[in-house]
Amino acid sequence: MEHGTVEDSSASTFSIAEEEHTLANPARSVLNQDPRVAFCGYSIPHPADNKVNIRVQTTGDPAIDVFKDGLQDLIVMCQHVRGTFDNAVVDFRSKVPAQQMDIDSK
Repeated sequence: MEHGTVEDSSASTFSIAEEEHTLANPARSVLNQDPRVAFCGYSIPHPADNKVNIRVQTTGDPAIDVFKDGLQDLIVMCQHVRGTFDNAVVDFRSKVPAQQMDIDSK
């Protein structure tokens, strides 16, 4: 859910339900690296509330567009990390005999 004003589309707060620091902190980090972002921060209103509020203020572009672009960049980063990890696991398994990887045999 987006909270902002009709007059100023360059600043909005986005409430995301069923999320916590795991999404909010990386999203904040990615958004703060965007040159179009003047400010980005997040808060969790209350520990019992299962939601985060992410505030985005831009240098002029619509905050919703910058927010979407930042989340898309985060998805691409996560896909890269996952692919790199999967390739490393395959490489490791091809070099180490299966008997050495069995932790129950020791």
